[in-house]
Amino acid sequence: MIEVELSSVRVDLRSNTPLILLREVQEPHRSLPIFIGGPEATAIAMAQRGYEAPRPLTHDLAVDMVRALGASIDRVVVVDLRDSTYYADIHLTSGSGNFVVSARPSDAVALAIRVSAPLFVNDELIAKEGVVVQDEEVYDEIVETPNEDPAVLDEFREFLDNINPDDFA
Repeated sequence: MIEVELSSVRVDLRSNTPLILLREVQEPHRSLPIFIGGPEATAIAMAQRGYEAPRPLTHDLAVDMVRALGASIDRVVVVDLRDSTYYADIHLTSGSGNFVVSARPSDAVALAIRVSAPLFVNDELIAKEGVVVQDEEVYDEIVETPNEDPAVLDEFREFLDNINPDDFA
């Protein structure tokens, strides 16, 4: 397993689809882009920025339930890519043992960010799908289509920067 960190939540301008970038902690700092849904992107971005909703959102509720059952989320591992779909495992520990629950990477990351659990990617997966990026500008060129209007990305970034949990209450 290779430890990664949530580098950012972005939008691919070609498809207008949100994605997360999981960046390898150690050299060579490969990045794994994973396309996700809009609500999950919002949930991850809110948690990453430390926003707390007045009432628990879905991922907050899941964390509350895990804790209420006396368990903890130990780590999240992105384990596979099959038919253009990524798979992740959530590793949990409770008084009765260790458990692994299969999940979408977006949901698993949304939970991990809320509890500061470490993120990992399967060695073979990041070797095959990871992209080595020298700096953020280069990656923007890879993710963004140069022929597209950059205002769309700017608008989404502004949305993420100004999102307010009360907007979802």
